[in-house]
Amino acid sequence: MVVSRNESIEKDDSSEYDRKSEVHSFDDSKMGVKGLLDAGVTKLPRIFLHNQYVSEKKSDPDVTSKFSIPVVDFQGLGTSAAQRADIVREIKNACENWGFFQIVHHEIPSSVKEKVLKGIRHFHEQDSEVKKEFYSRDVTRKVTYNSNFDLLKSPTANWRDTLYCVMAPNPPDPEEIPEVCREVLIEYTKYIMKLGITLFELLSEALQLKSDHLKDMECAEGLFITGHYYPACPEPDLTLGLSGHTDSGFLTTVLQDQIGGLQVFHKNQWVDVPFLPGALIVNIGDLMQLITNDKFKSVLHRVLAKNVGPRISVASFFRMHFQNGSESRLYGPIKELLSDENPPIYRETSRKEYVMRLYNKGLDGTSLLSPFKLQK
Repeated sequence: MVVSRNESIEKDDSSEYDRKSEVHSFDDSKMGVKGLLDAGVTKLPRIFLHNQYVSEKKSDPDVTSKFSIPVVDFQGLGTSAAQRADIVREIKNACENWGFFQIVHHEIPSSVKEKVLKGIRHFHEQDSEVKKEFYSRDVTRKVTYNSNFDLLKSPTANWRDTLYCVMAPNPPDPEEIPEVCREVLIEYTKYIMKLGITLFELLSEALQLKSDHLKDMECAEGLFITGHYYPACPEPDLTLGLSGHTDSGFLTTVLQDQIGGLQVFHKNQWVDVPFLPGALIVNIGDLMQLITNDKFKSVLHRVLAKNVGPRISVASFFRMHFQNGSESRLYGPIKELLSDENPPIYRETSRKEYVMRLYNKGLDGTSLLSPFKLQK
């Protein structure tokens, strides 16, 4: 019988392992996962070990070939009414059945996408003393860096470090953004905000609402950008880059490099989201599922750890953050989508309540929507 490393560790006397102490020691170092790798770690510290074993993490090749993430071509979007109608139909199907799709021929130049990936990489690979100035777990700050935003709550840490930037509606002063990626993050934000308006118009039309409906609900107002850095992992079968979770906001766009590793849970199977040159990944968030009364689906996804890297990705979340003066804004199912046959599934929630629940919950693999469901 072959005993895995996980199994042998589980059989050890748990009293010899002080998880809380190890977590705080890692956090206090402010070096992140990259710091562990730079220090020559060849075995994962125990705080990163997941109970699932490798066989549960690998995607089934037969399933991967059977399912493929929808790809929507934006070519002709602004010039042909017929083409726009086709794009709206494709997006509607993707949002109802997958919760994920990739878009090509959007308006973000390849040069900007390449620069922002390079800028995020340069931030994470600069001198650790420079990065430490940004290391914080204060979620009210507009620019922070840390490893695992839910490190102190989660039962298991993930193999990644992240730079977080609240870019809208009240962006940080340029001097607050790390100099090594300042210029490109500001530029990339402008493109993403413009693309977000387009996406929310198409989603509104897919819901058979006026094209500015979701924009008027302020869905495109808040933008939270995260720059993830997934170093090569010495034992990728024993951990994850990002645990299975759903996104909390209205909508997310993801720019990933060629290394890949993102997976979506579809029809009870993990399906790879392949790298597609020039594409952006788009996925529905929990709050969009709430306001559409379950018409659009927010689905589980995760990132595998790999023995190659680093993997770089830039996720842009159209969502609420801690913003003064907007905490009381309420969100509930859109009235125009409700009827006797389609009664509300969720109650209304305020921005403040929603964001607080997000940070208190962490990435535990469950939906953020459960507390907002109405009793039948």
